Amino acid sequence: MEHQTEILKNCPVCGSIKLQKAFKTKDYFLTQEEFGICMCKKCGFHFTNPRPTKEALSPYYKSEEYISHSNSNQGLFGFLYQQVRNYTLGKKYELVSNIKKDGESILDIGCATGQFLNEFKKRGWNCTGIEPDEEARSFAKSNYDLKVFGEEKLEELASDSFDVISMWHVLEHVSDLQKRVAELKRLIKANGTLFIALPNLDSWDAHHYEKFWAGLDVPRHLHHFKKENVELLFEKHGFKMHKIVPMKFDSYYVSLLSEKYKKNPLHLFSAFFKGAYSNFKARKNPPNHSSLLYILKPKVV
Repeated sequence: MEHQTEILKNCPVCGSIKLQKAFKTKDYFLTQEEFGICMCKKCGFHFTNPRPTKEALSPYYKSEEYISHSNSNQGLFGFLYQQVRNYTLGKKYELVSNIKKDGESILDIGCATGQFLNEFKKRGWNCTGIEPDEEARSFAKSNYDLKVFGEEKLEELASDSFDVISMWHVLEHVSDLQKRVAELKRLIKANGTLFIALPNLDSWDAHHYEKFWAGLDVPRHLHHFKKENVELLFEKHGFKMHKIVPMKFDSYYVSLLSEKYKKNPLHLFSAFFKGAYSNFKARKNPPNHSSLLYILKPKVV
């Protein structure tokens, strides 16, 4: 796929110019193109570099198999994804509502087709969604009557207007981390809460699968986080870590995709074992699961 690329000369988290090439991987999901991963020698953050420009990234999402924007049950991966997503919707609502009471305001950035937001709308919350994909936006509006806008709307939303802001596996896709986290700080109420879910580059399955790890998902994933990277990034913008919650189902799905990328004919059996083992290893060194949910609050001034 022909595209325009850009090269980052500063770490997206700490700003250091001391960068080094870490390893190469491929877009195993779609194009089979090779991409490089850089590491910051100062803070240890990893990021895709060089990478397609923001305008050139759109074609990498244009696939019927890109199921985060889909409600299809077709194929094994689609079926499993939908089953797990349906189960976890209630769990996510429960997790958020244990910290914030019903009937408050929530902004879900990267809301896709709106199932998560709809759980809150049904319970009386004031719901707003941001979704770059026009087809997913249309589905959310027509099927759930949700207020869903394009990404440009973020700058127009009123400051200090949301009790909860969530980004479920979205921040790794955002081109400008500093700008986005500053925007979150502007939009969240002083007593509000952020819920940020991310793949964990320091998990057992990430180390095991290395360049085949589906959590890399280049070039759609521009950034590859460890816990200390998240803490540093958000601390710079006036947030404190409240809690880190493991997302245990993710290790199975990520392992299933990773085994597929390795062309393992026994991928089903192997993925279940590897996913379970990754969760087991994370228990011995908590929290270090395949994906982590970071719950953050603004610091009290």
